[in-house]
Amino acid sequence: MKAIWTGAIGFGLVNIPVKMYAATEESSLDLDMLDKKDLSNIRFKRINEHTGKEVDWENIVKAYDYEGKYVVLDKADFEKALPEKTKLLTIDHFVEMAEIDSILFEAPYYLEPQKGGEAAYALLTEALKKTGMAGVGTFVLRTKEALGVLRFYEDLLLFQRIRYAQEIRATDELKTPKRAIKPSELKMATTLIGQLSQPFNINAYKDNYTAALLKIIHSRAKGKKISQPKMKVVYNKSKDLMEQLKASLAASKAKKIS
Repeated sequence: MKAIWTGAIGFGLVNIPVKMYAATEESSLDLDMLDKKDLSNIRFKRINEHTGKEVDWENIVKAYDYEGKYVVLDKADFEKALPEKTKLLTIDHFVEMAEIDSILFEAPYYLEPQKGGEAAYALLTEALKKTGMAGVGTFVLRTKEALGVLRFYEDLLLFQRIRYAQEIRATDELKTPKRAIKPSELKMATTLIGQLSQPFNINAYKDNYTAALLKIIHSRAKGKKISQPKMKVVYNKSKDLMEQLKASLAASKAKKIS
């Protein structure tokens, strides 16, 4: 793996030199867009919507739509807004992971100790493991300040980026159900949840679409034809919610017995 950031964790008066690595990678296939006629690569141009002519990069500016009028920003404006560049991932305080709503979570990164920081790294790792706490802190990645939590993960430290509060959309524009819930329906639904409950195992879930697409690519490369699978749609004849719940419970029991 290639490090994307090199610096140090600021933990009180202790600095722990570390390297940061992306903890995830995309499982989807990297597909190119080609012309159907001769399989040439498609190039995208920057076109002026009024003149229809292509615009060179040096003539392109960035602007913000402020109350119907564009405010053009230059390089100096962006530089003034840049956070102070440091090589420090500063931990401000510690919280319980359960306090952080999962909607805030973004990209995770592995942290590896550099020479001279092994002892302090091991100490912080063990302390976070024992307490179950996570450190909330910030660091500058490229040109933007990243907010996140530092936590224990498989004998090492993991920094999980989190979104700022203003990045979460409000829900007041969404419709919520007004129907009154019957106690019998609620009891049946919780029973069904109980029957379908089991320990979470991420390894049980696979990216089946990418695997199937890759299989098709291999077959097409060898000149083989792939038959189109038929879509199966199962309709529930009953519109009664209790009947649907009873049928679900019966199916769940039958599945466990088999």
